[in-house]
Amino acid sequence: MSVPFITFDEGETHLDWLGLTEALAAGHALPKAEITDSFLYRGDDTVLSRAAWIDGLGMAVKTATIFPGNAATDTSTINGGVNLYDDGDGTLAALVDFHLVTKWKTAGDSLLGALRLAPEGASKILIVGAGTVAASLIDAFGAGFPGAQITLWNRSADKAQALAQTRPGVTVADDLPEAVAQGDIIVTATMSSTPVIMGDWLRPGQHLNLIGAYRPDMREVDDTALTRATLYADSYDTTLDHIGEFKDPLARGVIARSDVRADYYALDQFQRGTADEITVFKNGGGAHLDLMTADFILRRWQAAQED
Repeated sequence: MSVPFITFDEGETHLDWLGLTEALAAGHALPKAEITDSFLYRGDDTVLSRAAWIDGLGMAVKTATIFPGNAATDTSTINGGVNLYDDGDGTLAALVDFHLVTKWKTAGDSLLGALRLAPEGASKILIVGAGTVAASLIDAFGAGFPGAQITLWNRSADKAQALAQTRPGVTVADDLPEAVAQGDIIVTATMSSTPVIMGDWLRPGQHLNLIGAYRPDMREVDDTALTRATLYADSYDTTLDHIGEFKDPLARGVIARSDVRADYYALDQFQRGTADEITVFKNGGGAHLDLMTADFILRRWQAAQED
């Protein structure tokens, strides 16, 4: 039997956002994942391979090639693929499109956190950023919070307007502090190295969901936002010592490790204490989430083949 290659379009046809959040929750009920990353470099070019093994689920190796020079020829700067391996005998189970796994993993990871931590009756969602991830967030949070008003803010208003035109009902904000004050859920998906959301703008009862920062020198919210909130992460292992959002304030003593209340391996603790509580969730990603997402894609694809 040939090993299936699941393309972006073929795989996405069978997926839904709430189904993915259920799969992510189920994956974290299994034994904790073993994960590792490796990097290879040639000048500005990079090969990043992330591997994960979850006992009872299987193994995945997600390889990304990052070639910044491709932008000059309108070629994608990031490419790659995901290999899934059977947990029982280690055989190759599937090849899955890299961009499909990344899209659904990133937005689904944040949606799971928001479904557990957002205020009851949340009806206004602000997405900060207007790139590829923001487009996925509109779809994911629209599915998770049906009927909510979604608003975009981006440093380049033209880019936000262009994205909003592809999603009926989505509006664009001009004033970021005002838009933050009005949001029940604020989701950040920027490439900023300095905070774009200030804690003094926040009001009681809001939920912040942080995606963009992925390096030690990147932040999307300031110290005040963190000290006013109850903090959560998708994974202690991929956030606390690796991403500036927590690594920097931890190093300066602004917050303590104990201030990050739980990660997804303690999902039962993802719940608001009071209606006025501000919650912050940090999406750090990780190969274990790629594995859970790729497995979900494969299972949905297999079910469709049997119909």
